[in-house]
Amino acid sequence: MLRKLGRLFVIKNRFEAFAVIYALALGGTERGAHYLTQYPGFPGKLLFVAASLAVLMAGAKILDATRYEREAKIAALIRPAGKI
Repeated sequence: MLRKLGRLFVIKNRFEAFAVIYALALGGTERGAHYLTQYPGFPGKLLFVAASLAVLMAGAKILDATRYEREAKIAALIRPAGKI
């Protein structure tokens, strides 16, 4: 049962990756907006940019991971495990 529940939290394709990145971007900009109100001026803008860049870096990592998993799956189909 826990395995079935755990499969819900696995990103399987690029569409799901983009949906997760979109959700992260919404949260990052919301956090940045709070930073702008809490820290007016340059510190708030700096924190807003930092929150946005964190989303960009996480999104790039997610997309790289989905590409790596797809290529690993293809390689496993071409070359069976245990054979070199």
